[in-house]
Parts: sequence; structure tokens; C-alpha cells
Amino acid sequence: MSTATISRAIDPRTANFKNHVSFGQTVRNSLTMAWRGLLKIKRTPEQLIDVTVQPILFTVMFSAIFGGAIAGSLEQYLPYMLPGILVQSVITTSVVTGVQLREDMDKGVFDRFKSLPIARIAPLAGALLADTLRYGIATTLTFLTGWVMGYHAAGGIGNVVLAGLLVVVCSWAVSWIFAFFGVIARSAASVQGISFLVLFPLTFLSNAFVKPESMPAPLEAFVNVNPLSFLVTAIRELCNNGAFTINAVWALVGAAIIVAVFAPLTVRAYMRKA
Repeated sequence: MSTATISRAIDPRTANFKNHVSFGQTVRNSLTMAWRGLLKIKRTPEQLIDVTVQPILFTVMFSAIFGGAIAGSLEQYLPYMLPGILVQSVITTSVVTGVQLREDMDKGVFDRFKSLPIARIAPLAGALLADTLRYGIATTLTFLTGWVMGYHAAGGIGNVVLAGLLVVVCSWAVSWIFAFFGVIARSAASVQGISFLVLFPLTFLSNAFVKPESMPAPLEAFVNVNPLSFLVTAIRELCNNGAFTINAVWALVGAAIIVAVFAPLTVRAYMRKA
């Protein structure tokens, strides 16, 4: 029997608190855990390498490699490519949610949380909430890199901000998938391996980098129904045309479906271990 289990067994006040915790207390506990996540970043800033270096590297590298070959010039390719790079970079950073969750569980951090008079769901909710900052950083740096390279969104700064918020919301939704892997997997390495096995087909078999019409028919059919394709198209329409279209609605619907499916699965699996 673990120390945390013994503590809960001999402290009926803690068990009673967790059985009768209010919604307001749950929100406050979750915000506290989110602040803990931000403090971890402050103390180990190298955790931000993937959201600071990666967006810049991907934007420069993909535009330099594919710009001339696909669109004839960098200037012509950036309006098409930058929204795709944005989605790929931000969605990729959401994998870290599951990896860090598994690492905390392996280190026994969550065992210590069990003995505290806090809502049981707070550590999980706080981790997911804190990672939205990472998505915001990756989004901002991607747009700034594109601007330095010559991309100027015709849709205006307001629609660029709206596009960034859309990406952050959808990435937060996708992070529930990786959080589920983090709860059920046996190691952080396996979480990362499984996550990228899911992520790479979704990002590269989309319209992020090339038009679907240039692909073989079976791949084109998959790309046209890929949820990330709707998100990429919605970002392009917002940034380049200033239009909030049905693609943005479908992207939000897809995000809502992901949360509706994976949030209960993640919470149920987490509660069994918490």
C-alpha cells in the first residue's frame, strides 16, 4: 500500500472533501494546478524549445524547400503554406501534454496530489489549461516568422488574431487525445511514439503543404475529409481573405467532437488511477 493510499485511509476529511467538492472549488484547484505548470516552465525554460525553435525552423525550412518547387516563388507560396505550418506546429506541441502527464504520473507527483484536499480532476485539468500558453507562443512565433519572410495577411490583424484563437482552441481539443494516451500508456516514450504515429498522417495527409488535386485519388479523398484540412482552410480564409466560412465552423465542430469523445475517456481512465 502506497503512502498516499495510507494517508487517504487515515484522513477521512480528505476523502470527504473529494466526495463533496464544489464546482467553484474544482475551478480554483484547476487554476492553481495550471499556475504550477507555468511555474515549471519558468524554472525549466528549455521546456519551451519545441514552441520557440520549432515554429521558426519549420516555417523557414518548409518555405525554402517547397516554395520554388510548388508555387514558383517564396512570395507566392507563403500565403498557402503559412497556415499549414501554423496548424502543424501548434498541433505537434500538444503531444507534450500527454508526455508530461505520463512523466508526472511515473514520478509519483500525482500520488502526492491524491493526499491533498483538492478536486481529483484538478491536476489533469490544470495541465491541459497551462499548455494553452504553449500553443499561443507557437502561434505568435509562426506568424512573426512569416511576417519577417514577407508574408502580410490581407485579412488584417483582427482576422489573424481570430485565426490564432481558432488554432489554439482546436489544439486544446486535440490535446485531450494525447492526454488519454498519457494516462493509459506505460511510459512517456510510448506516449510520444503513439502520438506521432497518429499525428503525422493527419498533418501530412492534409492540404497543409500541397493542393489535394495533385495527390492520387485515394489520398485526395482522405485529405478532403481530414479534420485538419478544414482547420487549415479556415485559417487561410481568415488570414488571406478576412472571411469566417463554413470551414471554420466544421473545424470547431470537429474540435467539439474530439472533446466529447476523449474528455470522458481520459477523465474515466484518470479517475481509476487517481
